[in-house]
Amino acid sequence: MDHSAVSPQSENPIQYSSSGTACLLPEKEITALRPELYNIRQLIAERDIPLFLSSSSHDVPDDMQPLDCGFIQLPDQLLQDYRKHGGTSELGKLLQIATRIRNQVDHVIFLGIGGSYIGAQALFDALLNPFHNELSRSERSELSRDRGGPIPKFYFEGNGIDNDSLTLLIQRIQTQCQNPDTPEQRWGLVVTSKSGSTIETAAAFEIFLRLAESYYLNQKDLLKDVVIPITGPDGYLRELSQNRNFRHVFTIPNGVGGRFSVLSAAGLFPAALMGLDIIALLEGAASMNQRFQQEPLSNNPPLQHAGVGFLLEKQHHITTRVLAVWSKTLESLGWWYDQLLSESLGKQHHYGSTPITIVHTRDLHSRGQQHQQGRRDKLITNLISQNIRETEQYCHHIPGTPLTEKTSLADLRQAAIRGTNQAYYEDQRPTADLMIPEISEHTLGQLLQMLMLSTVIEGRLQGINPYGQPGVENYKRHMRDSLHKEST
Repeated sequence: MDHSAVSPQSENPIQYSSSGTACLLPEKEITALRPELYNIRQLIAERDIPLFLSSSSHDVPDDMQPLDCGFIQLPDQLLQDYRKHGGTSELGKLLQIATRIRNQVDHVIFLGIGGSYIGAQALFDALLNPFHNELSRSERSELSRDRGGPIPKFYFEGNGIDNDSLTLLIQRIQTQCQNPDTPEQRWGLVVTSKSGSTIETAAAFEIFLRLAESYYLNQKDLLKDVVIPITGPDGYLRELSQNRNFRHVFTIPNGVGGRFSVLSAAGLFPAALMGLDIIALLEGAASMNQRFQQEPLSNNPPLQHAGVGFLLEKQHHITTRVLAVWSKTLESLGWWYDQLLSESLGKQHHYGSTPITIVHTRDLHSRGQQHQQGRRDKLITNLISQNIRETEQYCHHIPGTPLTEKTSLADLRQAAIRGTNQAYYEDQRPTADLMIPEISEHTLGQLLQMLMLSTVIEGRLQGINPYGQPGVENYKRHMRDSLHKEST
C-alpha cells in the first residue's frame, strides 16, 4: 500500500445527520449556535493549541489546568515524521518492533484500564475476525501474509480487580505455552499505564511479570524483548522498565490524557501487533482534523455532534446519550466513548449526560421498550456502517412474514433502521445518525478523532474543562488510604 502522501479528505467521509432531532430541536436553534461553535473552534486553534505547544504545564493558567489537547495534532505530527524519516521515525520503529514481536510470540496479553486500554480492544473487536483467537497459527498466518508475519492471539486483562478472571487467564496461558523454545508456545506482555501507578493495572502487571520471569528463566534476553511497557515520559513504570532493561518502551506524550490516547502508542502499537494499517488509521484522523478546522457546520461532524448534544441537554433536559451501534463489532468502541464522555463532561453537578452503548437490533428486545415509551431524557445516536464486509446472506421465504428469497440480512437491517427511527419520530424521541461508509482503519480513525474533538467542543460550550478526571483521582486516593490502613 502506498502511503506516500496523506489524503486530507477521505473519499468516503463519515457523515452526521441530526434530522431525527427535529421533534425537539428546530434547525433554527442549531443555526443560532453556529457563531459560538465557530468561536470555540477558533479558540482551540489560536489559544489552546499554541499555549499547549509553547508552555510547560506550570505556565498554563489555573483555570485551564490541565490542558491535554496534544491529541489533536498528534496524527498529523506522527504522519509528517513518518513521511520525512521513514523507518527511523516513531511510527517506523513501532511498525518494525510489532513485526518482530509477531514473529516471536503467538499469545499477547494486554494489561491496562480506562482510556489507555479500551481503545486497543475497540480496534481489535471492530477490525479483526470475532473468532480470531479460535484460528490456528497457520490460519492466522495465511490471513496476514501481507501484514509482516502471523498475528498472535490476544487477551485483555488488568482492567479491574477480578481474581477469577485473571486466574483463568493464567491457567489458559500455562496450558497453551509450555515450551519457550518455540514461537508457537511463547507469550508476550504489553502493559499500558501513563503513570504506572494505577493500582488495578500495576497489580496485574506484577503478577504476570513474575509469571513471565519464571517462564523465560533460561531466556532472559527474550524476556527483555517480549515485555513491552507503554507509559508516560516519567513515573514508576518508566523507572521499572529502565531498571529491568526492557528493550521496547513506548511513550504516551505529555499533554495526551489517557482517554485521548488511542492514536498514540497506547492504541497504535497494539493495532500494529494486530496487523492493522495504522497509517490509514492516522490518515483518517488527519482528514477529520481538516474537516473540523475548515468545513462549515453543515459538513462538520465534530461541531454538529457537540452542538446537538449540548442544546438537547441545556434546553430540553436530555441527559442520557444512547449510542446505538448497528454492528456487534462496534460495541467496544461504544464502551470507549462511554468513558470518554463520562470522564470529560461529568464534572459539575448540573452537567454531564450519562452515556449508554447498546447493540441493535439485539437490544431493541431488551431496552427498546424503555427508549420508546419510558422517561423522555434520551438522545439516541445510531452508529451505522453503510457497507457489509463479508458475503451477503439471503433468507428463504417464511410464511407469515415479508421475507422472500430476495431478502438479504443487509435488507433486514436497513428496514430495521428505518422502522426504528420512524417509531421514535412518531413518539417524539430525538435521534441522530452517524454514518460511516465501512468498518475500516481509515473510517475508524475519522470516527475516533471526531468523537474526541466533539467531546472537547461540548466541554467548552458548557464551560467545563474537558481534560483531567478529579473524581477518579479521589477514588484512587481513598483506595490507597484503605490499603494503608489494612496493612498497619
